[in-house]
Amino acid sequence: MKTLIAAYSGVLRGERRAEGARSTSSNGGSALSREGSGRWGVACSVILMYTFCTDCWLIAVLYFTWLVFDWNTPKKGGRRSQWVRNWAVWRYFRDYFPIQLVKTHNLLTTRNYIFGYHPHGIMGLGAFCNFSTEATEVSKKFPGIRPYLATLAGNFRMPVLREYLMSGGICPVNRDTIDYLLSKNGSGNAIIIVVGGAAESLSSMPGKNAVTLRNRKGFVKLALRHGADLVPTYSFGENEVYKQVIFQEGSWGRWVQKKFQKYIGFAPCIFHGRGLFSSDTWGLVPYSKPITTVVGEPITIPKLEHPTQQDIDLYHAMYMEALVKLFDNHKTKFGLPETEVLEVN
Repeated sequence: MKTLIAAYSGVLRGERRAEGARSTSSNGGSALSREGSGRWGVACSVILMYTFCTDCWLIAVLYFTWLVFDWNTPKKGGRRSQWVRNWAVWRYFRDYFPIQLVKTHNLLTTRNYIFGYHPHGIMGLGAFCNFSTEATEVSKKFPGIRPYLATLAGNFRMPVLREYLMSGGICPVNRDTIDYLLSKNGSGNAIIIVVGGAAESLSSMPGKNAVTLRNRKGFVKLALRHGADLVPTYSFGENEVYKQVIFQEGSWGRWVQKKFQKYIGFAPCIFHGRGLFSSDTWGLVPYSKPITTVVGEPITIPKLEHPTQQDIDLYHAMYMEALVKLFDNHKTKFGLPETEVLEVN
């Protein structure tokens, strides 16, 4: 019961430590939509509570006992399962859009990496498919590299859901976890952080290529502290799979969204896709639009135990320049006109 209370309290507080990590390393809501994973987590908790009232109550007791001893495992890299990452359902998921992963440079297994994933989109579907499954063969394209997709730490307080997240190589986006993976887990680790986070999701709409990055420097500071190379990553088509109602700055709708983002940890979006049985109706099924994730050239980062603001600003500027260059070099290959400009906010 204590564990269950902790799970809900973490979600209701918006997981303040994860919020702190967003100022340090960005909002890792990423591949799992915060709303969607929250629903699955609550559903799993309700089922477990119901199990307490049935003849199978011993199963629930044993699981919660296990949970107490296993509580900190997500902070230490979790339990990656190649079997789960290779489920056939992920290949069907990939082919629906379709989703593609494009490699532009090799990554050394003797280094650690922080991937900045852009843009967030509504649910970060490209990030999920490419880095928490093997549907696009990320392990074959980057042999010896272990990808860890970062998401809200509050998701790992949800019974059962946490087990699935860990099996896919998904980790909490908080400083303790990132510090562990980049300093005590050997080399060849790649942490994927959706830098724009909830703020970026609010501006997600078809036809728009914009990232929230100019004032997001915490992930650069983390890279400098650990000497982890920065890898700009852009997903063409991520904003195309859902349509969203965009509230203008100063409107009541945007005020509500910002309050949720501040106190709960995510910004509720009013969006829709297609219906389950017809593309002519509205629903929550994403539109089948191609998503192509391009992994750019790594930026070599020195290890500075106490980086100065000047150091952070320098490498942040280098990262922004590399991201814009990556976008410009590939935009025409994926249906965008030569005149398209990446908006950096």
